[in-house]
Amino acid sequence: MVDITYKQNSLRKAIAEATVSTSSAETIEAIKNKKIPKGDVFEFARAAGLLAVKKTSDIIPDCHPLPVEFSSISYSIDGLDIKIHVEVHTIYKTGVEVEAMHGASIVALTIYDMLKPVDKNIEIKSIKLLSKTGGKSDKIKYNEEKKLSCTVIVCSDSVYNKESEDKTGVRAVEALKNYGLTASLIIIPDDISAIQREALSLSEKGCDIILFAGGTGLSPKDITPDTIQPLLDREIPGVMELARRYGQDRTPYSMLSRGVCGFIKNSLVLTIPGSPSGATDTINALFPQLLHVFFVKEGKRHD
Repeated sequence: MVDITYKQNSLRKAIAEATVSTSSAETIEAIKNKKIPKGDVFEFARAAGLLAVKKTSDIIPDCHPLPVEFSSISYSIDGLDIKIHVEVHTIYKTGVEVEAMHGASIVALTIYDMLKPVDKNIEIKSIKLLSKTGGKSDKIKYNEEKKLSCTVIVCSDSVYNKESEDKTGVRAVEALKNYGLTASLIIIPDDISAIQREALSLSEKGCDIILFAGGTGLSPKDITPDTIQPLLDREIPGVMELARRYGQDRTPYSMLSRGVCGFIKNSLVLTIPGSPSGATDTINALFPQLLHVFFVKEGKRHD
């Protein structure tokens, strides 16, 4: 089963369609008039489909159990074809497209089973996904319109002096790739002037996203948030509130992080933890939805 522990809950929707083809108008009329010997075809099939949606993870081995918060099954008749539409919603870490298609397939099979005594040529033609929304694949497309520049800056005396190996910066750059962002990597010491110099220099050069990794804790050397905050033209407190909440589900020490986020001119600046896991957790908590700030900043609407 795929690891989804790093993901966040979001509203996910999927619509699937199945088509059952009958061979005569008499079959269609019998369905409409509820004259099929086995009973009301549409209502029996709807009940089977609703059960199938909820039982998907019991049948498909790699599907995660998830809370189905809405499911709807509807029908339309097009000539001799019965069109089945199944819509499923959840607020969870993974999508419901398989649930919708599983529901559609069981509805189709139930209709097939109920009609086969009266129509020997009944056929299930197709089962397909019509749409899905929510999750990473549906997130902000801003970076596809304008390739955002991104820099990760590791603040560490030991790494800067080559006394230890940088793991955080490498992990952060890799994590950003998952969200379509290509980042350069810079190593600087834990020094107020060095931190401010890099922040202002990169902002002047027009770097869109600047991430400072390290120095967000409570030790005497943890000065990054205190150094960056006075430079911010506009702070965005909710960003780091979300990061801490996300992190708290994974480690009891996330509440001690003092990260800040905001704009220096047109550059979005974030201070993230210096541990490899803390840095990647913060990136996974915030991206790609954080890219919405570039729509808002330019006065654009994004639904």
